[in-house]
Amino acid sequence: MNWKSALAEFVGTFGFVAIGAGAVAADAYSRGGLGIVGIAIAHGLALGIMISAFGAISGGHLNPAVSIALAVAGRIGWLQAAAHVVAQVAGGIVAGLLLRLVYAQVFPEAVVVAHLGAPALAREVSFGTGVLIEAVMTFFLVTVVFGTAVDHRAPRSIAGFGIGLIVCADILMGGFLTGAAMNPARAIGPAFAAEFWDNQLVYWAGPIAGGIVAALLYEYVFAEKEPVAA
Repeated sequence: MNWKSALAEFVGTFGFVAIGAGAVAADAYSRGGLGIVGIAIAHGLALGIMISAFGAISGGHLNPAVSIALAVAGRIGWLQAAAHVVAQVAGGIVAGLLLRLVYAQVFPEAVVVAHLGAPALAREVSFGTGVLIEAVMTFFLVTVVFGTAVDHRAPRSIAGFGIGLIVCADILMGGFLTGAAMNPARAIGPAFAAEFWDNQLVYWAGPIAGGIVAALLYEYVFAEKEPVAA
């Protein structure tokens, strides 16, 4: 396993979670100054930029659901996927701890009220519905990953742009319902730092299930074999 690949996943996920969850905490600090649109844009821009920065090194997965989906489809080995997942979760946790360090001094309410940006289910959303919503949103995300970054026909130069945009769109749809994590590392990082574990399983079961379905559908229905060089 290439240690540079795992390090890239750590740094990229750290940056994404610090900015994404940080935007949620900043919204609480500003009493709604960013709003759902600002939060969605912050996530989309951060993810797109981090994927563009680290895609050539590690593939720019930055999400355990994406790494697992790629392994299920046979696009990467399970050892590589496991190393990426560990690095991604570690990056998310370090980002959460950074936010706790900052907001514990600046705005302690962000730890208690906003849980440092950890996703949470709306009061009316059940556990099962939360899993379904996260699965559907991650299905779209992983489909875009395959369509822009994995498929040999993909216009890879726009991968970061396309993936960032689908995350932005997903948050606009599901942010009020589940927090629209679509990413176990994005969920567990601030949750760990804020000691907020409500419905944490939603943000593992939903994204991983949705990612696997998307990977299998794309790999065995939409994808074509790469041409063999003459």
